[in-house]
Amino acid sequence: MEETAVSLPRIGDPAPPFEATTTQGKIRLEDFKGSWLILFSHPGDFTPVCTTEFMAFAEIQPELSKRGVELLGLSVDGLASHIAWARNIEEKTGIKIPFPIIADLDRSVSTAYGMIHPGQSKTETVRCVFIIDPNQIIRVILYYPLSLGRNTDEILRIIDALQTADKYSVATPANWRPGEMVIVPAPTTQEEAEKRLKQGYQCIDWYLCKKKL
Repeated sequence: MEETAVSLPRIGDPAPPFEATTTQGKIRLEDFKGSWLILFSHPGDFTPVCTTEFMAFAEIQPELSKRGVELLGLSVDGLASHIAWARNIEEKTGIKIPFPIIADLDRSVSTAYGMIHPGQSKTETVRCVFIIDPNQIIRVILYYPLSLGRNTDEILRIIDALQTADKYSVATPANWRPGEMVIVPAPTTQEEAEKRLKQGYQCIDWYLCKKKL
């Protein structure tokens, strides 16, 4: 029997709405409207790579909070498993898991977000990260295989870059960090291109110019 194709959400799409049971009660996507949201999935509770990731996400939450960003975890494990795992992490490491974790037993949220990849596992969610803006538009999607733990420093960098781009109508170059020069949007007409080199930017050529904020 052939598997039914699932339509995966894409960057720029509205985030699929949901209501879910979590370790902090019932939560709906619309509860996060007006804030940035990082929705991320993990393959399973009480597993080694996932445990290191949850500790890492907990450690960056204060920095995310400064940026107006909420965290929301998910796996297809049950609520009791999530609670026991979070308590175990705190007991063994001293790190409290402060964000809610969705118990997606019916896979409704993970299916809507395309988090189950049969080539990796037919039953577990892969390591997905969805960064959703205050208007509940998907801005970034990251997928990691089961064996690869995520880099939370890069996730913080992505948030900084997105918020800077939105605030100043600019783009950010490869490996950009806050405080570094940003990219001025490329000209869209020949007249703008001719003016560009006279505007005091740091330019390689008319199509690639940087400025300080």
